[in-house]
Amino acid sequence: MTELRAAIDLIDAELIALFAERMGYIHRAAELKKDIGIPADVPDRVQEVVSNAAARADALGLDPALYGDIWSRIVQAAIAEEKVRLGE
Repeated sequence: MTELRAAIDLIDAELIALFAERMGYIHRAAELKKDIGIPADVPDRVQEVVSNAAARADALGLDPALYGDIWSRIVQAAIAEEKVRLGE
């Protein structure tokens, strides 16, 4: 069990590092959006990202509804961050 838990903890740490990397791209996107006048929330893009996550989860035998919901929450947090940076 100890080794299994250590492996899970390592994956969790890697996921958090990837989320931090993803947020860096969100910050860059906010800069670009500000320069070209795009709002933080672009509903078609939000739907695309969430649908992609659900489809990828499904393809790997995971619950697409669960991972779609997780991604929806991640995207909403990113939009909130962008809104702050854009002054919306």
